[in-house]
Amino acid sequence: MLTLTGLTNIPLVQPGDDLPEILLDALDHDGITLSDGDILVLAQKIVSKAEGRLVALSQVTPSQEACDLAIKVEKDPRFVELVLRESSQVLRTRPGTLIVEHRLGFVCANAGIDHSNMQGRGGDPEEWFLLLPENPDASAERIRRRLEEASRKRLGAMIIDSHGRAWRLGVVGASIGFSGMPGLVDMRGQPDLFGYHLRITEIAVADELAGAASLVMGQAAESIPAVHVRGFPYPLREGELHELIRPKDRDLFR
Repeated sequence: MLTLTGLTNIPLVQPGDDLPEILLDALDHDGITLSDGDILVLAQKIVSKAEGRLVALSQVTPSQEACDLAIKVEKDPRFVELVLRESSQVLRTRPGTLIVEHRLGFVCANAGIDHSNMQGRGGDPEEWFLLLPENPDASAERIRRRLEEASRKRLGAMIIDSHGRAWRLGVVGASIGFSGMPGLVDMRGQPDLFGYHLRITEIAVADELAGAASLVMGQAAESIPAVHVRGFPYPLREGELHELIRPKDRDLFR
C-alpha cells in the first residue's frame, strides 16, 4: 500500500540550515522510523532556502536584453534578468507571462523563480526572490546519503516544484531532481490484462509521486514542505532528472 505522510514539525528553513538533520528530527517527532524503500519528497523551497538561493532585486543590474523583454512581458527588468540568467532559451512571451527552457532542461514559467512563502534577509520584503537549487539532482543525492547514513536503510529522495502544463490549466507537482529512485519506468513489452503487449507506455513515476506528494503539501499556508513515502510500487534504482526531459526533436509544443 502506498502511504504518504506529511512531516509536521519542520521550522522555517534559513540559509545554511542542516536540512537532513531537520528532516531526521521531524521524522522522529512524527514517530516515523525509516525503512528500506522509503522516499522523502521535499518542496523545492526548503532546499533552495537551505542552499542560500535568495536574491534581492536591489542586487541585480538588468542587461539591455532584459530591459527590452521586460517591456513585452510587463515585468520588472531586474526580475527578467534573473529569469534570463537561469534559462537557456526564451520560448514564449506575452504580457504577464514568460515561458523559458530552464538551464536544467525542463520548460517552465519564470525559470521557477518564486516569491511566495518566503522572507528575505532585510530590506524591502517585496524585492526578495528564490531561485531553484543550483543542481537539484545533486541536492537530492546529498540529502539521501545523509539520511541513509543515519538510518542504515536504502532510500530515495526527490525535490519537487509546481509546474503548469501546455495542454491543461492549473499547476501540478513535478519532479525537478531526485536520487536513488527511478524517474521513468519502461513498460514496453509488458502484457496487459488480455495479453496485448504494450508498445509505447513509459510511466513518469517521479512526476506521479510528485503530484501525490504535492496534494499532501498544499500550495499556500499548510506548512508541510516534506512528505515521507512508503510503499512506492516500483524498485528503487539510481536515477536522474535527465531521463524525464523530452528531447527537443520529439517536443511538439516547441
